[in-house]
Amino acid sequence: MENQEPTSSQSETVLDPGDQPLTPDEEIAGIEKLLADEPDDFQARCRLGELYFSKGRLDDALAEVKKAIEMAESLRAEMNRSLAMYYANLGTIYATKNMTDEAEAEFRHALDIFPYDVLALFNLGRVYADKKQYMEAKNYYERLVEITPEDPIAWYNLAGVYIELDNPQVSDYNTIDMGIQCYLRTLELDPKHLESSFKLMEIALNHKKSDLAVRVMESAVEHNPDEPLAYYNLISVYDKCKMFSQAEETRKRLKERFAKKPKDGPRS
Repeated sequence: MENQEPTSSQSETVLDPGDQPLTPDEEIAGIEKLLADEPDDFQARCRLGELYFSKGRLDDALAEVKKAIEMAESLRAEMNRSLAMYYANLGTIYATKNMTDEAEAEFRHALDIFPYDVLALFNLGRVYADKKQYMEAKNYYERLVEITPEDPIAWYNLAGVYIELDNPQVSDYNTIDMGIQCYLRTLELDPKHLESSFKLMEIALNHKKSDLAVRVMESAVEHNPDEPLAYYNLISVYDKCKMFSQAEETRKRLKERFAKKPKDGPRS
């Protein structure tokens, strides 16, 4: 066969001058320009640190490596937060299926990865409260209110645990006042939280804190004017505190507010 000249695809490609490898100084200049516009480019920052080091610019290399480490730590923290959330979601699914042991393991796994996962803390507190292991529940709910101090549900659950721990048959702790403060905090954040009002009323009456019981139920009626049960409990508190005129006045308010309107008669 007759010899043929090699085609362009068969011969070595001739590099265009613009395709020549960059010198370290040129690469440094390019990356510096890139980072001026995109300072969160992690790979570029790592490469720049390497180039600075190779050129003996140790102070610059040190600064870039520190920035790269800070970015990597931030990325790792965000990944841990997301991974913990998925484990907590897995635990929630197990809990919904009444697979308590599996749920507890996943919630713990979530907290091992990210100790501030709210869902895992809440659910572990509930798991231990359901098991009547109130000291363990207390620890998780206390951590929860530190992280979410504006969440009334967190305070409400912690209050319930403190009240249980005050029972001499449960523990030697005297936590009734802490429970009262947690219920008050719940109502401060959510004045319409009737469950807290009723529980706090009962505790106050049992511990001869009649002023507190009256104050709590008067506030409950004020913030829940369309809830008959709030009126009934306020009347009961007034009666127990021998505030009979206030009780009678509240009965009148209750009847007036919830009296059935007469049906319209037939039109002529």
